[in-house]
Amino acid sequence: MDGITIALSKGRIFDETLPLLAAAGIVPEESPEQSRKLIIGTNGAKTRLIIVRASDVPTYVQYGAADLGVAGKDVLIEHGGAGLYQPLDLGIAKCRMMVAVPDGFDYENAIRQGARLRIATKYLKTAREHFAAKGVHADLIKLYGSMELAPLVGLSDAIVDLVSSGATLKANRLTAVEHIMDISSRLVVNQAALKLKRDRLDPVLAAFRNAVGQNS
Repeated sequence: MDGITIALSKGRIFDETLPLLAAAGIVPEESPEQSRKLIIGTNGAKTRLIIVRASDVPTYVQYGAADLGVAGKDVLIEHGGAGLYQPLDLGIAKCRMMVAVPDGFDYENAIRQGARLRIATKYLKTAREHFAAKGVHADLIKLYGSMELAPLVGLSDAIVDLVSSGATLKANRLTAVEHIMDISSRLVVNQAALKLKRDRLDPVLAAFRNAVGQNS
C-alpha cells in the first residue's frame, strides 16, 4: 500500500489515541467497538487503521504490515523492540507495573528469608529482570489473563501485573507491595517505512509531537 497503515488495539489505547490522530488530521470512519472490521478506513484515502491485539502491535510494525503503531511500554519490553523506531512517549494509557500478593502475605519477610517465590505473570521478561536484580529466587508461571486468581487458588505466591486504579486487586483481596515501573504507551515506527515513506510519515509524527507537547 502506497499510503500509511497504523496498528492500534481496541479499548483504552484506541480511545486515548483518537485526539492524537485528530491532531494529525486523521479521523476513523468507524469505531472498532461497534464494528467487526479489522481494517478501518479514515477520512484520508491513503491512511487506514488495522485493529490488532495489543501484544501484536510491535510485530505488525516490525515486519512492515503496519508503518506505525501505538504500544504500551510493557508490551515493548516483552517484545524486545527489534526493528522498531520509538520516537515518542505519548503519555497515554498510564498505569503501573506492580508486584501484588494476597492480603496478609508477608512479602518483605519472605524475601528477607530467601524464600523461593512462585510468580504468576504474562510479563516474563520484566518479572525475571526485576527479581534477578533483587537477588530473589522466583519461579515464573506464564498466564494470559485473570492474573488475580492465581494466588487465590494456590497457583502462585504473588503476581506481576499492570495496576491502574487498584480496584481489581482490592476486590480479590490482593495488595500491591512493590512498584516495578511506570507504564505508558509509545509511538513505534517501522524503520524501513521511515526511510521509504518519510514524506508521508513526517507530518504525522510532527502532529503527534505537537499534540503531546501541548498536553504535557
